[in-house]
Amino acid sequence: MNKLKIVLIICLSLFVTGVTGAALFYLGILHINNPGKRYPVRGVDVSSYQGDIDWEILSSQGIDFAYIKATEGSSYVDGNFTANWENASRYDIRIGAYHFFSFESEGRTQAESFCNTVTPVDNMLPPVIDVEFYGGFGSADSINVEDVVNELRTMVDILTEHYGMKPVIYVSRDTYNSIVKDNFDDCDIWFRSVYGGINVDIDWTFWQYSNRHRLSGFNGEETYIDMNVYNGTYDEFLSYPDNGGS
Repeated sequence: MNKLKIVLIICLSLFVTGVTGAALFYLGILHINNPGKRYPVRGVDVSSYQGDIDWEILSSQGIDFAYIKATEGSSYVDGNFTANWENASRYDIRIGAYHFFSFESEGRTQAESFCNTVTPVDNMLPPVIDVEFYGGFGSADSINVEDVVNELRTMVDILTEHYGMKPVIYVSRDTYNSIVKDNFDDCDIWFRSVYGGINVDIDWTFWQYSNRHRLSGFNGEETYIDMNVYNGTYDEFLSYPDNGGS
């Protein structure tokens, strides 16, 4: 076999391997990140995109917690929140609610909407404020960072007073570096990194490691579900946050 044929065979093999790997990842079978046994506490985050959820089935698949979308901006309430909040609380998992932060609304009105929507339950996880770029606000250059920091601080303070615990802030690498870093050291961090490891120099509490996981128990337009881990042992998770929550 001449060298050209060998090179062609190698190239073809690499191509097939690459295409196969990409297909398996797209189908939610192969995962880039695998936290392994180092992070034993696992959970999901859900919204109306997952449709109607059978929490008995979902909670039985190695899930220790679930964050449920409640609100967005100053007025939007997720259509499935009430059902998810009530049904998920019946099973042996810890639950928390999250809010998608708007760069176009005041922090106070966003906080009021969340507080009016999310009724505390026993052993609930801290509320989460999801801070990510979206739509026409695709980068830090598209916002007034100082104004956003001030509005976000207002929301953090109101939620802290209302629920008796500091909210967690969900970030991407971009929003962490441009908005959250050095401004919210008092809040725990939930870091999104689905295409690589969590190799950032931050003290994170939750890590969203996959956005293409396959689990049973939901029938929405989104066929995948986000997977997350808690940075600690199961016993530490049971007492998180240290103040015991609400």
